[in-house]
Amino acid sequence: MESFCRQIKHLKFISPILFISCMLSFNLSAREGNAQTDSTFKERIPVARAVGYTAAYYGGSMYVLGKTWYKGREVVPFHFYNDNQGWLQVDKFGHAFGSYVYSYAGFHLLLNAGATRKEALWYGATLGFILQTPIEIMDGIHEGYGFSAGDMVANFMGSALIFGQELAVHDQVVKFKFSYSETEYARRANGYLGTTILNRILKDYNAQTYWLSVPVNKFIKREKIPGWICLSVGYGANGMYGEFENITEYRGVPVPEVTRYRQFFLSPDIDWTRIKTGSGFLRTLFTAMNFVKFPLPALEYNAKDKLKGHWLYF
Repeated sequence: MESFCRQIKHLKFISPILFISCMLSFNLSAREGNAQTDSTFKERIPVARAVGYTAAYYGGSMYVLGKTWYKGREVVPFHFYNDNQGWLQVDKFGHAFGSYVYSYAGFHLLLNAGATRKEALWYGATLGFILQTPIEIMDGIHEGYGFSAGDMVANFMGSALIFGQELAVHDQVVKFKFSYSETEYARRANGYLGTTILNRILKDYNAQTYWLSVPVNKFIKREKIPGWICLSVGYGANGMYGEFENITEYRGVPVPEVTRYRQFFLSPDIDWTRIKTGSGFLRTLFTAMNFVKFPLPALEYNAKDKLKGHWLYF
C-alpha cells in the first residue's frame, strides 16, 4: 500500500502538460525561430497578465494537491526519502520533463510578454525548478512521502536544459519529449497500473518513454537537410509492477512474474517549431505538438531482447 501511495504521488507531475496547454491557449504561439527577434512583435501580452495566469494556475494546483494528494496525511517532522532506484529511474525522467515544460513555457511566455531575453532567462527558464520545489518540501513534511534529493536533481535538470542552452547557444536546439504506448503489463495488473487509458498514462511507467531530440543538420552540416528533421534518443523501462521490486498480488489477484529491464531507443523525429508557417493557429498547434514524440520507426536495445526494431513506436 505504501508503494502504491508513492506511485500515486508522482502523478501530480503530469500537471505541467495541463499548464502548457493552458498557456498555449492564450498566447504561446510564437515559434522558437521567431524568439530571436521577439522585439519585432507588435502584439504582446502584459507581463502582469502572464504572471497572473501562472499564479492562478499554481495557486489552484497547490490547493488541489492539499485536498487530494495530502488529504488525510499527517504532518510530521521534515524527513528524507531515497527513491533514486525506484521505477528504474523512469519517474526521474518524468520529474525532469515536468520541470522542462514549466521552464519552456515560462521562458517563451515572458518573451512574448515583452520581457528582455535576460529577464525571460532568469524568471522564466527557472520556473520549473522554482514551482516544483515547494511540492518536494510538502512531501518532506507529510506521512507516507518524503523529501527526495533525486527528485530535486531531476527538477533542476529539466530547467537547466532550457537555461543552459539559452546561455550557451541562444537557442533551444535539444528538445525534451514524451511518448506513451499502452502495455500488456497494465492490462494484466488488475488495476494496479490504472483501469482507464488516462489512468494508465499517469500510472504505468512501463508505457512512458522520454526523448531528447536534436536537428540532424546540427551534426551533419548539409544545407539541404531541413531544420525540422531530427534524431531522437529515448529511455524507458518495462516489467515494473512496483517501485523497487515487483509485487506478487494486488487486491487478492496474482500479478504475473516478469523481469524488470531498461530500454534505449533511437528514432527519427520532427521539430514542429522549426516548420515555417504564417498561421498563428498552426504555430500554436506545432508548439503544443512538440512536447510529444511523433510516432515513427525506432530501434530499441534492451538487456532482454537485445536489438529489436519497431515500424512505428509510440
